[in-house]
Amino acid sequence: MLDSVLVPQAREKPMAGPHLFYIADPMCSWCWGFSPVIRAIRQRYAGTLPIRLMMGGLRPQTTKSMDEAAKQKTRSHWEHVQAASGQPFDFAFFEREDFVYDTDPAARAVVMVRRSGMERALDYLALTQAAFYADGRDVTDEAVLADLAVQVGLDRGGFIEAFRSEDAKQETWRDYGISQQAGITGFPTLIAGDGKSNQYVAVSQGYQPADRVLPLIGMWLSKMIGSDEAAG
Repeated sequence: MLDSVLVPQAREKPMAGPHLFYIADPMCSWCWGFSPVIRAIRQRYAGTLPIRLMMGGLRPQTTKSMDEAAKQKTRSHWEHVQAASGQPFDFAFFEREDFVYDTDPAARAVVMVRRSGMERALDYLALTQAAFYADGRDVTDEAVLADLAVQVGLDRGGFIEAFRSEDAKQETWRDYGISQQAGITGFPTLIAGDGKSNQYVAVSQGYQPADRVLPLIGMWLSKMIGSDEAAG
């Protein structure tokens, strides 16, 4: 199933060589825990192993505000992520009244930034995650998302215009659809592709620390090199 659906979207150029496919959500706490892992991968393989970012769709278009039970469940998740990853969290979030945990605006914002380049989108994802989890900012708010877009070099007015468009909504929901068709039910998910056959293999499904993920990527790349040498 992965092989048939994880293909470049119309706006994106095919990746000719080995690459990673990262399926995430900016308001997924385990993805926030995984943020240092993505940073470590980018640092180690800068310019040699590009990452294609796709939004998974955690709770898009949620309309019901969080009740006390939802807050307690979410807080428990955050505490587990903090313990596992060491990432900072602002637990004052749970003092908010009537917060609607709609993940669609932040995901759509990442997709809009992605139009100007995958590296910039990865930077923006990290900024959005830090704004929400560490700084307690409301990333369901268009104004906050626009402020963050300016930080990665985008024009505020142009971002807002694109963010509000029907085309933006459809492009974001295409991401969700691809993720569902691929059978991806949890985030973060990291998948490796060879860039030749459109065949993909899972590297990491769910949170794992960098000291586990980096060796897995290294092993996969070694196999890829060995296969190329054998074919040659």
